[in-house]
Amino acid sequence: MLIFRTDQFALPLPAGHRFPAEKYGMLGQAVAAMAPDRLAEAPAATPAELVLAHHPDYVGRMLDGSISPAIMREIGLPWSAALVERSRRSVGATLAAARSALYYGCGVNLAGGTHHAAHAKGGGFCVFNDVAVSIRVLQQEGLIRRAAVIDLDVHQGNGTAELFAGDSSVFTLSLHGEKNFPFRRVASTLDVDLPDDTGDHAYLAALTDALDTLQHRFQPDMVFYLAGADPYRGDRLGRLNLSMAGLSQRDLQVFDVCEQRQWPLVIMMAGGYAVPIADTVAIHCQTVRSALARYTLPTT
Repeated sequence: MLIFRTDQFALPLPAGHRFPAEKYGMLGQAVAAMAPDRLAEAPAATPAELVLAHHPDYVGRMLDGSISPAIMREIGLPWSAALVERSRRSVGATLAAARSALYYGCGVNLAGGTHHAAHAKGGGFCVFNDVAVSIRVLQQEGLIRRAAVIDLDVHQGNGTAELFAGDSSVFTLSLHGEKNFPFRRVASTLDVDLPDDTGDHAYLAALTDALDTLQHRFQPDMVFYLAGADPYRGDRLGRLNLSMAGLSQRDLQVFDVCEQRQWPLVIMMAGGYAVPIADTVAIHCQTVRSALARYTLPTT
């Protein structure tokens, strides 16, 4: 199993910006201590790969800096060449993790999960949709035909839902807070809306039902799992009130299904806005640690 990092590439933000960019460096350092032999630098997605999911005009304007201020306001990040490079690396990390999953059964992107980016615009801190680009590249190369997206970020995956609307080759599952962002939803194949303060027990029961539905309705060649840390009770944008132990059990439920069905698994970290940031990093670390335990063959 290979793990791809993007934190070496700057994400320049103004002082006081609410996006917690520091978590990526902290996570990269923690995983480097945990599994240095598994870490690799993320490649950059090419423009030809990006346009398999995004409108060429949007890609071109984002790359050359002529993107409209209105779209950048919707993304919520200031445009810079460094932001574009970082975003391309984040997409490339998911694609590289998917190639790892084909070979080893699992691959991890320590960033990614940019599920608010749609066909012709970004949104919600998401520039390009890493999952959609990766699926389209692998489909074009004939490496997969069908893919499932298990989106357990606390926010509904509206961009991913838009990009795969009407496409029977991709099953999109989103389990999220019903009163949370985004406020204009796009229907996924299966949406599960959860009330504030859902808690561990009700959340895990809802996830069990959703995974059962996925298994009965669809047989993917690969699963893309957005392991968002933001359902955590200490997350300032979350509100679902899950414990760290509950989030760990959530990961294991997804891993169990993929292992039983022999579905190659791609893991992205997606959102996390806890205060302190160390809590978000701890949640992401337990996801990576569980994946390493499950997918790393013992040495003899």
